Amino acid sequence: MQVDWTIYSTFIGAALVMLLPRESKTLIRWVSLLTGVISLWIGLTAYFEYNTWIHAGNAGFWHIKDLAWIPSLGAKYHLAVDGINLPLIILNGFVCVTGVLFSWNIEERVKEFFAFYLTLIAGVYGVFMAMDIFLLFVFYELAIIPKYFIIAMWGSTRKEYGAMKLVLYSFLGSALVFVGVLALVYGAGGKTFDILELAKNPLSPDLQRWIFPLLFVGFAVLAGMWPFHTWAPTGHVAAPTAASMLLAGVVMKLGSYACLRAGMLVCPAGFEEWKWWVAWIAVIGIVYGAAVALVQKDFKFIIGYSSVSHMGFVILGLATLNLRGMSGAILQMFSHGIIASLLFAVVGRMVYDRTHTRQLDELGGLRKVMPFAFWTFVIGGAASMGLPGFSGFVAEINILIGAFAMSPWLALGAGLSIAITAAYILNALHKVFFAEEEHAGSGGHGHGHGGTGESRWHLPPITLPEIIASVILMALLVIIGLYPSIMLDMISANVELFLKGLPQ
Repeated sequence: MQVDWTIYSTFIGAALVMLLPRESKTLIRWVSLLTGVISLWIGLTAYFEYNTWIHAGNAGFWHIKDLAWIPSLGAKYHLAVDGINLPLIILNGFVCVTGVLFSWNIEERVKEFFAFYLTLIAGVYGVFMAMDIFLLFVFYELAIIPKYFIIAMWGSTRKEYGAMKLVLYSFLGSALVFVGVLALVYGAGGKTFDILELAKNPLSPDLQRWIFPLLFVGFAVLAGMWPFHTWAPTGHVAAPTAASMLLAGVVMKLGSYACLRAGMLVCPAGFEEWKWWVAWIAVIGIVYGAAVALVQKDFKFIIGYSSVSHMGFVILGLATLNLRGMSGAILQMFSHGIIASLLFAVVGRMVYDRTHTRQLDELGGLRKVMPFAFWTFVIGGAASMGLPGFSGFVAEINILIGAFAMSPWLALGAGLSIAITAAYILNALHKVFFAEEEHAGSGGHGHGHGGTGESRWHLPPITLPEIIASVILMALLVIIGLYPSIMLDMISANVELFLKGLPQ
């Protein structure tokens, strides 16, 4: 079965969910989970087949579909995979499956929730495989629209504002991309939207210099690039747990991936002109996101701004325009997707849904009553800090080496965030799981005031679906951290091909 069936099977799952009776909540959950598992299995099968092909000395694209779609426009239904997008395809599959497990407790409008959820997942699969800019744009918008309804209907904490801000920023970025695509295609003669054909016949350097920032900035808005990042923490906080996992785990990757595939590849001379601006803006975003996370009092805002900082590493890695930096950037997309999903699951589902508060000063002492949540946050936090043995270390060390080759000052600037990241992770760990509240409260937060040696928290236990999902995500962080070649080899082989098409 071809990897494009990840798209079709997910759409079929969404349709099946809509056909089921509204009262069959358990069946809807199982159909959604089975849909996610089938799509993940298809993606993993293609991933390991491609990995074997790479280790046999090959590299490049597997063209899955290349059909005429709208001949009058020159748009094609062109899907392809390589070592750059296959890690992101399986990332989407893992986040889909674990997101369903973390959403097992949803009781309100279950049918609509999972239909929107699976439609979003299908759109993300489409973006990662599309090799036609028109097709990519269609899937890109398809992934954004369900996000609005998921946040606005099932979110919390100014959910309508958060959903609207996400959509407005996304459409603003899309408008820039739309203008850039029209200029790109018109400049190329108006005959094709195919990314690879446009890359083979690039525009003049003068045209690329002003088209590239339209494409790159338009897509980078969704990647949370500073100073267009403010939608991200607001959206993360407003979203339900599964939506936060999707937003940080895969939706932000749509922006960075499209910057690479639809910006850098088709406008290499334009990127060469702007790469120093991109690199320094990325460094500002890295340090800014970490510094703002350090002063947050809301547990979820900490992880939200942490995502801004870590996505800055992705943008920096792309800007290095060398093998180590760009390979690290793509691995960072996968790594941060897993880390962010895990941390948002701890904050949103395990802590907030049980204590009904995210304020650090109102939490404390949860280690005793939620030991699994504690250890899950320890592992996710360690990966976020970039400790050796976890995927975050492998990704960030490659990016920093690549940045150093471009300029030692870039590496130094980005490296400052490592200490800040350790500070806000350890601060949150202490206040949430160790420190006791100085003046115990009661009511409204699911806890009472106990005597000496008795925890003031009386919380529901962690459920089996939550444990399974957490173990899957933690295992991925360790596997890629200890055995990075399982992913890095295929990434590097294809980045090398990518770089051969860019001016050096």
